Amino acid sequence: MNPETANMTSSPMTPWSPDSWRGLPAAQQPVYRDPAAVVAVLAELCELPSLVVAEEVDFLQRLLAEAAEGKRFLLQGGDCAEAFADCRGSIIQDKMRVLLQMSLLITHGGRTGVIHLGRIAGQYAKPRSGLTETVNGQEVPVYRGDLINGLAPDQREADPRRLLDAYYRAAATLNHLRALMDGGFADLHHPEHWDLSWSREDAGHYLETLDQVRNSMDFIQRLGGLPEHLRTGEMFTSHEALHLPFETAMTRFVPEQGRHYNLGAHFVWVGERTRQLEGAHLEYLRGIANPIGLKVGASMTPDTLRVALSKLDPDRKPGRLTLITRFGAGRAEAVLPALIETARAEGHPVLWSCDPMHGNGRTVMTGLSPEQEAEGHRAGGAARGDSRMMREVKTRAFGDILQELQEVATLHRAHGSRMGAVHFELTGEPVTECTGGMEGLDEAGLQRAYRSGCDPRLNRSQSLEMAFLIAQMIRE
Repeated sequence: MNPETANMTSSPMTPWSPDSWRGLPAAQQPVYRDPAAVVAVLAELCELPSLVVAEEVDFLQRLLAEAAEGKRFLLQGGDCAEAFADCRGSIIQDKMRVLLQMSLLITHGGRTGVIHLGRIAGQYAKPRSGLTETVNGQEVPVYRGDLINGLAPDQREADPRRLLDAYYRAAATLNHLRALMDGGFADLHHPEHWDLSWSREDAGHYLETLDQVRNSMDFIQRLGGLPEHLRTGEMFTSHEALHLPFETAMTRFVPEQGRHYNLGAHFVWVGERTRQLEGAHLEYLRGIANPIGLKVGASMTPDTLRVALSKLDPDRKPGRLTLITRFGAGRAEAVLPALIETARAEGHPVLWSCDPMHGNGRTVMTGLSPEQEAEGHRAGGAARGDSRMMREVKTRAFGDILQELQEVATLHRAHGSRMGAVHFELTGEPVTECTGGMEGLDEAGLQRAYRSGCDPRLNRSQSLEMAFLIAQMIRE
């Protein structure tokens, strides 16, 4: 028997509360110098209005259930870790635009409805592999995301005031997203509003598809068959449920539904580093009513998955659980088939998603200009090593990302399953963080616009190319 599951397979579930995770091992939690200040901030957060409402969360779960049945496709994407400085209208609009553009390509090419789920309005924290890192020859605490500390070396102490900053920036981001949606930003009658200002030459198949959609709509409209407003769908928000005191403070009991919800987002997920079966994160997530995601890496065994499924989805509710695989190119075949069979044998109607980003990271040496180094938040934190000439940066190759997607989709088809979702780290900005794609970005070109404070993201051109290829996979 798997040692990780030995103590879990026969023990009954204990009563749950939003605080029942306390006292269990909690990975990736920051240490604050002033615990009293943390308590005061959390108490204030508990009294602030929720960011989303339970009805929206339940609606998303119904849509995810349809995706698990093959009736829709889930597109989840956004920043590795949102930066407070990026809570600006133009940046938020560009993030929304690229998701809408991708969904148009997938809907048109794959003949399926798309659910938009942004890594946005709350994705302010990231798990890290170490406690410290070296920046410009100085050892400092690792950057854990703006929710916890700052990217500049002199801002690395965990600051509880940032929890309130995160709440207010998430609220501002959500307010802008809602205003855009309600104001017709996602109206298919005017998809030209989705054009990104920084470039049109890289749009590739997107502009061709846009013309086809317009022609089709013109034809149907002449027949009197189109409503006045034709939206592409709703925009939902998601983030990794990492900082458990913060997530608990955003948890509310909703009397009408008789359940507890995390009303800081519509969807939350647990990562590969925090999914311990007897850990605090799974204990917290098992009791909230939100749809949740579980990252599934190469270390996941059928026994571990079986216990995790029973813990997170004991009622086998459609739309409740999304399994987000993240293996790396060339590694899925050794792991995924057994996991597919385990979920099927246990009767869990999971939605299978592929995250082809996190298993395909690597580091390279590249030069960064003094101007990029001076940007601090952007280039400075993403790079490590020699501060004078060369820097070590994280990158991902477009070809590796695509290879993993194709391998996972093929394995699902071969085993009577379906890859019904994708999970990307991407941006609408003209960054140069991942190599490859139609624009032919190489390692030497990374220095032009490497801006991520954590992991590399697909830019708009690479994202649209990926969406076109996903549509092809869906049709196969």
